[in-house]
Amino acid sequence: MPCWPARLPGRTHFEAKWIQCCQSQWGLEYLEVVSRNLVLFSVLLLLGAPIFAQEDEFQAVARVVAVGDVHGDYDRFVSVLRTAGLLDKKKRWSGARTHLVQTGDILDRGPDSRKIMDLLMQLEKQAFKAGGRVHVLLGNHETMNLYGDLRYVSPGEYAAFATARSDEVRDAFYDSYIALRSNGQEQSPDGAAVRQRWYEDHPLGWVEHRQAFGPSGKYGKWLREKNAVVRIDRILFAHGGLSPRYSSWSIRQINEKVRQELKDFSQLEKGVVTDAEGPLWFRGLARAPEGELSAHVDNLLQRYGVDHVVIAHTPTQAAILPRFDGKVILIDVGLAEVYGGPMACLIVENGRLRALHERKLLDLPAAGGDLLAYLKAAAAAGPASAGLQALIANGGRIELRAE
Repeated sequence: MPCWPARLPGRTHFEAKWIQCCQSQWGLEYLEVVSRNLVLFSVLLLLGAPIFAQEDEFQAVARVVAVGDVHGDYDRFVSVLRTAGLLDKKKRWSGARTHLVQTGDILDRGPDSRKIMDLLMQLEKQAFKAGGRVHVLLGNHETMNLYGDLRYVSPGEYAAFATARSDEVRDAFYDSYIALRSNGQEQSPDGAAVRQRWYEDHPLGWVEHRQAFGPSGKYGKWLREKNAVVRIDRILFAHGGLSPRYSSWSIRQINEKVRQELKDFSQLEKGVVTDAEGPLWFRGLARAPEGELSAHVDNLLQRYGVDHVVIAHTPTQAAILPRFDGKVILIDVGLAEVYGGPMACLIVENGRLRALHERKLLDLPAAGGDLLAYLKAAAAAGPASAGLQALIANGGRIELRAE
């Protein structure tokens, strides 16, 4: 029988059920009955791939490059990786033993997230062979795509999955959708206007997109194996950061619980993945007054044996920014063109933290350091974003908005 949570974030009760139905063995069998001639539906989601424990703590890493939210901007992501010395002219790994950390939010808003995932899959293998590593962490937008919250998927992302048979596939999927609603005893008016509206909400490539993000799909299987948090030497990396609610959890506990919930959506409603205080959504380390969380930050450093917590999720649209006397580093600079931020990433070499900002390496100010001087140096390194100019005009006082 089908299983689904009572409600998924951002979805009506029925939409949540439909998402889950199409991602279950029962849903697969039903679609086979409705449209036996389409082989696609024989793999249209989600038989449940095995979940394996992933390494999440690493020692003796001489060089780390950390990149924040990418949001479908392939060209700017490639440019940053090349500037950091990680890609050659043919987009192959050239970073030797470097560890690349991408802190989540590859997906949504921009058109080229599929190309970014394909590149990262390729780099994972090449980096490992060279003695380096690529760590792709889960952000809230990855998990949203997995459990079916598609509010931020761009038209280009769907189009990237469209094929010559997409019209045929979508027609059959719509017919099964109407039949399923009727069997579920929900009112299901069918007509040209209803069909047209449904097609507008489900463009060509939508069905293939959902297939690809299921547990048996290329990208769904890949993402479900990823970590939410990793520790490299004395730095903790996460998408949103750790709130007081999760500060007693081990790194392994967090990662295994996230993978467990993404394998069984019935655990999502009160789980870690959708929790506003969870590591994928928490914004406190980026936005709360420092006085309110300074003791919590100190507790995190002691609890995990680190000197810094590196997070993304909340765009600075200015530069890599330190908070809490450099104990927390914000690396979501608004890299995607839609945000208008700079091309920048964090580089850690033998414990030294620097920002690679528009091709110039800048030391991050240490505790009590001159943040304003750092910001002015960033502005001089290349075209200063509106966010950076505003931050300088504000005397370096960080006041970040939510995404």
